[in-house]
This record gives sequence, structure tokens and C-alpha cells, in this order.
Amino acid sequence: MKYDVIVIGAGSGGLNIASFMNKAGFKVLLVDKTDKNIGGDCLNFGCVPSKALIHAARIVHHSRLAREFGVRTLGNADIKKVKAYVKSKQEKIRVHENAEYFRSLGIDVELGEAEFAGKNSIVVNGKVCSAKKIVIATGSRPRQLSLPGIEKVKHIYTNETIFDIDFLPKRLVVIGGGPIGVELGQAFSRLGSEVSIVQRGPQFLPKEAPEIAEVLHNALAKEGVKIFLNCSPKRFEKNTLIADTPKGERKLQFDAVLVAIGRVLNIPRGLERAGIELTEDKRKIKVDPYLRTTNKNVYACGDVAGSYQFTHAAELHAKIILSNFFSPIKKKLSYDKFAWVTFTSPEIATFGLRERELQKKNKNYVKIVQDFGEIDRAITDGNQGRLVLFVSNNKILGGSLVAENAGEIAQELILAMSSELHVKKIFDKVYPYPTASRVNRKAVTQLFANKLTPFAKKVLRFLYNLG
Repeated sequence: MKYDVIVIGAGSGGLNIASFMNKAGFKVLLVDKTDKNIGGDCLNFGCVPSKALIHAARIVHHSRLAREFGVRTLGNADIKKVKAYVKSKQEKIRVHENAEYFRSLGIDVELGEAEFAGKNSIVVNGKVCSAKKIVIATGSRPRQLSLPGIEKVKHIYTNETIFDIDFLPKRLVVIGGGPIGVELGQAFSRLGSEVSIVQRGPQFLPKEAPEIAEVLHNALAKEGVKIFLNCSPKRFEKNTLIADTPKGERKLQFDAVLVAIGRVLNIPRGLERAGIELTEDKRKIKVDPYLRTTNKNVYACGDVAGSYQFTHAAELHAKIILSNFFSPIKKKLSYDKFAWVTFTSPEIATFGLRERELQKKNKNYVKIVQDFGEIDRAITDGNQGRLVLFVSNNKILGGSLVAENAGEIAQELILAMSSELHVKKIFDKVYPYPTASRVNRKAVTQLFANKLTPFAKKVLRFLYNLG
């Protein structure tokens, strides 16, 4: 069977490409392993179930905070009801993310494992299908933990299995201090588990600036989450994790373990038949700045492209690939204006170039640090946080915000950065009082205040006297 384009993988990136090409009148084949896989990691094991879980945990947490005002609550959350809530939200989205739905739109869908048969062909369910362009959008899966004694651990989970848990662990050990481990760790703590997060390095969320991660670290500790840094898991002994620390062995007892130590790319079979090469370590597909593999008619999109593993990264990839399908002027992938959010409480929103990247590029910049706790809305709501901005020639190059709803508050900063707006646009904006986003204007005000040199003050005095 001949197609215009074949898309292997029906996650965010694959669905974006398949849907647009179908709407544009092209013959499209979409392949995924099972109907339940459609929607990708985000719908099935990532963004959607985790945010539903976080929402439920937030409600439970806020009910406990109400005791400050004389309202008392007893007991922990009913994990079965929480699980039912999470599943209901997934199924609501799955209504328009399934094989029959896409077939109804005119897309051919094959459910099965695809492998390459040639430079422009694949085989799936015994059928050979070819196309001018092929997109690999097969995603990634959790990296498995290998430690002595792990085979005797009864309740061990990853993000692919944790949403099927049918009991609330009294003690939950989370191995890995990245976004998945920290988000889910806090959620289970709020539901009623005693949570310990184990991180090999000196900082959890290592992609974040230390001054940003510190604010969240303190917030989690205040909620009772125990965080062990420079802590390397070594073995399991019954229901105890033995880990090495600079001060010697540490023993952590648990009823369940969540493993969140990274991801492994889902690389299709038969790449050699298609002339597609892997990197030297054989863990990634070789991809050029245009997201093409070593076979220039085969593209990589999303996690499998080997860089940032976010749904919106896959959407960015899809946008570039679609543009390059049609435009004679090819677009390169750049993350200079990329952003992400860690959905903890407080949230962390990071965008653009980080400080170490600016230093590596020898960029001249001004660093602005604004305490979110100085904003009146933060005071009334009892919130803390911090905004860090990097500005050069009156344009935002990047920054991070840790605060409640940081992902929403930072959107205008991300827009200003992406559109290369002069920061005066933010300074001139009238912010309704007392919105939390006034932190953005307050930070920019710092920048202009720093320009009030003695000479500038003399000029202002002269102009004032003239009036």
C-alpha cells in the first residue's frame, strides 16, 4: 500500500503531523501498537493522569489547611476514588484519541508494531506500506531500576504503572528527583503517604537554577516530604532501601517504591534496512538540526528525537517537520525560546536560555531577581516564590519563576521573549491590582531603576525645574 506519509507513533507529535497532512488532502497511515497507546505517554501515563492526580491531591491538602480557620478534617484520601477520578479524565479525552475516531476522519490506522522494510517502507501486521516521507514518533518508556534484591520488592512502580495502584502506601520511597518523581512524590504526600525522595546528585530538579529549586525544596520540606540528596541506592533488603551517602549508609523503609530515574527511547526495528544510523552508544537515532535522520526522507519527532521530553516539545518538532515538508527554506530546531513547567506546588516555569547557557554563549546580560513574597497578592494568599530574569538590550533572553500558578503567570514573559518585545511593553502595561502577575512588572521596574544613574537624576532634576 502506498501513502504520502507514514507516521509511526500516535502520541502528541505523531497525531499533529498525521492530522494536518490528512486535513491537507494527503494519504496518511498512522501506526501504533494498540488502541490504548493512541494519545501517547501524555494521555496514558504522563501529563493527563498526573495532573488529575495532582488536582485531587491539592484539594485534599487544602482541606487540611482549613484547620487554621477552625475547620477540621480527619483521615487520608480514598485512593480508589482518586484513581477513579484520574481514569475518568483520561477516558473523557480518549473519546477523540482512538483508532476509530481517526479512521472516521479519513486516516488509515494500523494497530501493531511497525518495523522498517526498506528506505521508504515499513511492515506492520504482515503488510508492507511505503511513503515518500516517514515520521518516527515512537516516544520513550521509563528506565528500569536494577539493584540487588529488587526482585523481592512487591510494590514497585513507574509512571506507567503508578496510576493503577489500588492502595495508599503508608511510606513511599521515590527514587529520582526529576520532574516526575517530585510531582508525584508531593501528590502522594498530600494524599497521606510519608514520602522520601532519593536523588543521586546535590540538587533535585537539576535542570533548574539552584536558587529556584531551593524555594520548592523548602516548600516540600515544610509539607513533610523528606529529600535525600547525594544519596545513591545500592540494594533492597525486604521492605528497606539501602543507600550510600557521604555520611555512610542510610536505610529507608517503605511500603511502595516509585522509580523515576529517566527515560529510554523507543527505537523501531529494522533501521539498518532504511539507512538510518544510531549514535555511537546505540541509545539514540542520529538526527540533524532539521529533525531528519541519516535517511533524509525519514524524520524523528518527540521523545525519540533524543532531546527535551515534553508534549509541547513534540508539538514544536511537528511544526518544524510540517514546515520543512513544504517550504524550500528549511527551518532548524532551536530551543533558545523553549519553556517548560514543573507542576508542583509551588510550580516552576522556566523559559529561554538559562544562566549557564548564557555564560557558555558569552552573552552579556543583566540578571534580575524579584522575591515573589513582596507581591501583595502573594502576601494575602500566604505564598512565597522567586522570579529570575535575564535581560539583554532591553529584551528577555530567559528566566525562571517559582510560585503558585507560575505556569500561567509566566506566559506573558514567554510571549515577550518569543516575540523579542522591548521590556518597556511590560513596564507600560497597567496590571489590575492585586494580580499575582504584577511580579513581572515589578521585576522590570528594577531594570529601569538601575538605569537611574547620578547623571540621569541630574537630567530629571533639570527637566523638572524647567516645568
